[in-house]
Amino acid sequence: MLSPSDNCPLTPCIRLLSGAWTLEIIYHLRAGTLRFGELRRELGKVSSKVLTTRLRELEDKGIVSRKVIPTNPPMVEYTLTEIGHDFLPILDAFSEVSGKLQKDHGLFAGAARD
Repeated sequence: MLSPSDNCPLTPCIRLLSGAWTLEIIYHLRAGTLRFGELRRELGKVSSKVLTTRLRELEDKGIVSRKVIPTNPPMVEYTLTEIGHDFLPILDAFSEVSGKLQKDHGLFAGAARD
């Protein structure tokens, strides 16, 4: 897949949001803090390994914050940062277009992720 042009104003956002499950993680964290297991259940088919990797990347990029609660076993909670919240209007727009595509064209209805 071709990378966006460096002079494209969308490039910084595209680089931040790249990766499988990234948009879905941000979408589900919009409602508030979730523990790892809760987030995994919300997402469905994502493996623990992929979710862990993606959450670490989002934390490194400043989109998600991670809080370890010292219990036995330790609990880990994830929350959107201020930057993470800045992406919510974009996801709302994506959601609206997705709904139109499904309703008007039957596109992606029941589509499963590999």
